[in-house]
Amino acid sequence: MIIDTHSQLFTKEFMEFVKKGELKGLDTMGYALFFKGDIKDTILDMEEAGVDKSVVVAIDAETTKGYKISNEIVAEAVKKYPDKLIGFASVDPHKGKLALNELEYSIKELGLKGLKLIPHLIEVFPNDKIMYPIYEKAKELKIPILFHTGTHFHLGCKIKYNKPEFIDEIAVDFPEVNFIIAHFGYPWFYSALAVVQKNFNVYFNIAGWSPKYIPEPVIKQMDSILSNKVLFGSDHPLLSRKRILTELKELNLKEATKSKLFEENAKQILNLKTKS
Repeated sequence: MIIDTHSQLFTKEFMEFVKKGELKGLDTMGYALFFKGDIKDTILDMEEAGVDKSVVVAIDAETTKGYKISNEIVAEAVKKYPDKLIGFASVDPHKGKLALNELEYSIKELGLKGLKLIPHLIEVFPNDKIMYPIYEKAKELKIPILFHTGTHFHLGCKIKYNKPEFIDEIAVDFPEVNFIIAHFGYPWFYSALAVVQKNFNVYFNIAGWSPKYIPEPVIKQMDSILSNKVLFGSDHPLLSRKRILTELKELNLKEATKSKLFEENAKQILNLKTKS
């Protein structure tokens, strides 16, 4: 089984937003969009690559950036393809108690399985105390939190919010919550790997990267001391899953590493049942 722990559900509205200026940022990062705003594109990309399940994430940066891919839209997509998709919610911490209520509703009523947060969009450092009620709620709901870390393609947003060292602090303060460092924190990947290694409740994914460009230290550690902590992710539609998997094969990873990367670690953090 192959589980993609990180992909986007870009709506038609978001695609319009992209056309108004975000494309320059995408070009700078070397990305091309393989999506027209239809969830069927995601399913087709999964099937072509042989990916069995994929996490799709909401985005809530409404008070700061004025756009949102709602939890309801993600839940609707999962409802259409329940055997293929796993939904992650997103909330805007600037909404205070409303954000907590929305997160609880998204998990308990909509059936979403985790939380996605993008610090540079909400303009809040992960260790800011405004975030702590959200972490407490995640602890109560027993859900993982996926953090965007490292560089990004959103023009006009500051990278300073995305340093992986901030995840260390909240991982220590919330040992009951599992955290995922997305994109292995590039360019601060040494810090990201150190945070993952020292905290039993922190994982990292390789989403959004063509494997042939992943720094060698990341490859070495995901194939050795951090094989229990690495997660496969695509960040589709920024990259096609087929391309990523093709390039991963060329890395000649250990068979045990591939099992953990594609399936075992994801099942653990997502609480997916293993068929007997």
